[in-house]
Amino acid sequence: MFYCREEELNIMNRRYEKGRFECVVIYGRRRVGKTALINEFCKGKPTVYFSALNASSTENLEALSKAIYICKNPESSSFPTYRSYEDALDEITVMSTNKRMVFVIDEYPYLAKAEKSISSRLQHIIDHQWQNGQLYLILCGSSMSFMEYQVLGYESPLYGRRTAQFKIEALTYREITAFHPELSASDQALLYGITGGIPHYINKLDVEKDLDEALLENLFDTSSYLFEEPENLLKQELREPAIYNSVIAAIAGGASHSNEISTKVGLESGACAKYLKVLLDLGILKKETPITEKPGKKTVYAIGDNFFRFWYRFVPRNMSLISAGRMRQVYDRAVKRYYPEYMGLVFEKICKEYLLRYAANLPVLLSDVGQWWGTDAKTRKEIQIDIVGTPIEGNEYLIGSCKYRNEKIGIDELELIRRYASAFRKNGNFHYYIFSKAGFTPELMAAADRGEVTLLVLEDLYK
Repeated sequence: MFYCREEELNIMNRRYEKGRFECVVIYGRRRVGKTALINEFCKGKPTVYFSALNASSTENLEALSKAIYICKNPESSSFPTYRSYEDALDEITVMSTNKRMVFVIDEYPYLAKAEKSISSRLQHIIDHQWQNGQLYLILCGSSMSFMEYQVLGYESPLYGRRTAQFKIEALTYREITAFHPELSASDQALLYGITGGIPHYINKLDVEKDLDEALLENLFDTSSYLFEEPENLLKQELREPAIYNSVIAAIAGGASHSNEISTKVGLESGACAKYLKVLLDLGILKKETPITEKPGKKTVYAIGDNFFRFWYRFVPRNMSLISAGRMRQVYDRAVKRYYPEYMGLVFEKICKEYLLRYAANLPVLLSDVGQWWGTDAKTRKEIQIDIVGTPIEGNEYLIGSCKYRNEKIGIDELELIRRYASAFRKNGNFHYYIFSKAGFTPELMAAADRGEVTLLVLEDLYK
């Protein structure tokens, strides 16, 4: 089934119907659904679909030649190889002269690495032959840094040739409900917390009726696809997967500043910075800075990919049990009991997505939503605010607290975020929001009735 990319698909189809030359660039991290989007778009359209190989230039030319011959004659069992890339691209020109046709180069960074001149060749043929024709060219890649700098960037030979670009992001917490609408709000939140909105992971988790059962069968089992996914992805993308694994494990273990990470891994700070940058480019890590402040000493590293965060939180520490086939017997004690703790950061992300994308009639027109942490000048203690919504203009802020607990939240939480708000801004107008999994005490609900705070439970975020 194809879910949740209807807007991108509609835009691509509208461009196709115009009949003009297109060069559409599609990029995003692995497993996010780029190829599924392209396959859905290509249905019923004459298409040369070439998925580049992480191999030599000769092997890629053979694969491109085969893709062209399959489009020309699907029944053929013979696939001669063109003498050169120029000859192969000239054949694409001939095929699209009198009809609308799609030409897809998937995993374009692999081709560009193998055949250094390909971007210049494409630039030349776009400028001199394709731009006045009917070809619909799609360049797709998973290396976000390559696609942004070597395809879309100013110094790329292809700069200015693209007619549209799509950076495919993970699905939001609401969008993933299309996969399993029968699940409760708490299970939907957990599914999001495990998969991070990556369609491939949702499909591989293969939830039928019970999320716990799906995890035991499709993640906490040594034979399952997802059990080896982090290791396989690191091997596929990186030359030194063991070092990258150590970096991720250090962050999962609590190291957040670059010097802490380098010390824990045993790397020089300069070398560690390079590994961190690669993991940032892959979307596995993220950098966080207190909202309203510039990156600096307060900037920290965190695991930005929910699946990696979940895996590194629960698999390594239970590896002996998993390997012995005993995970089913101890799942409740070794994994499930820690879900409220694990889901704290996930719930914060869900609440931020709600405020930015789905909340109606907010008292502040928000430009951004994030965390804030710093020192309370009065108490000289470090404090952290889960959610700060900053305005497009003016001095009104949204201050929020997120509690993923199996207990009701009381009036003391409102008093706490009031104090924290004054530490964040001395002269600001604040609107208070408290998000809770389990609800609120009567005293806090009375404060909400008086208009002092807005209260939202988990189920409210899915309405």
